[in-house]
Amino acid sequence: MDVFDSSSSRRRFILAAVGVVVVFAGLYLVVQEYLPFLTNGDELRAFVASYGVLAPLVFIGLQAVQVLFAPVPGQIMAFVSGYLFGGVLGTIYSLIGVTIGSSIAFWLSRRYGRPFVESVIQNDIMERFDAFVDTAGLPSLFALFLVPGLPDDILCFVSGLTDIKLWKLIAVMFVGRAPAYVLVNVSGSSLADDNLSLTVALLLFVLGLSAWGVLRRNEIMDVLSKRR
Repeated sequence: MDVFDSSSSRRRFILAAVGVVVVFAGLYLVVQEYLPFLTNGDELRAFVASYGVLAPLVFIGLQAVQVLFAPVPGQIMAFVSGYLFGGVLGTIYSLIGVTIGSSIAFWLSRRYGRPFVESVIQNDIMERFDAFVDTAGLPSLFALFLVPGLPDDILCFVSGLTDIKLWKLIAVMFVGRAPAYVLVNVSGSSLADDNLSLTVALLLFVLGLSAWGVLRRNEIMDVLSKRR
């Protein structure tokens, strides 16, 4: 069964999202109580900066790897980068990492073809996105990357099977993903700067868009498929 196609799968997603929020809130309280160093943005950034160029390089590498193996959503990594490096540098590092990872995904699909993509993506998900990519043009791909919460890492692998030039796919992915990454990085930076109200406001906005994208995914894809 495809993800989010049934009410039960949507409920599971919502419960999982609530669970993630609760876990993060709990971790924050534990860290604040026993490891206050980690909750002091200035001190933590100074500690990270002491590693020089190594710190951003490691983060960029982790952000690239998450695109290929998706252990955590890229937006979570973006929040961390904002907290560690600030809104501007965090956004730059996040987008560099996600661009490298997405470019590798595009190239792997183009180089090894459909058998490779089918080996890393579940069949039901592959069929749904395969049908979308077959009928959608480049503007529709951009619109799908623009909506946070959709599995855009999967879209990288599937769209790599098209005959669209790789540089165009990379450009569309970069510009489409950028707005959400900017917002999440700024929210992480705001938390480090003790601006909790801005952090909450930005996260609620992004989470609201993500929930809308998840719950309306099929409708969005159907509409975009017809606008080629």
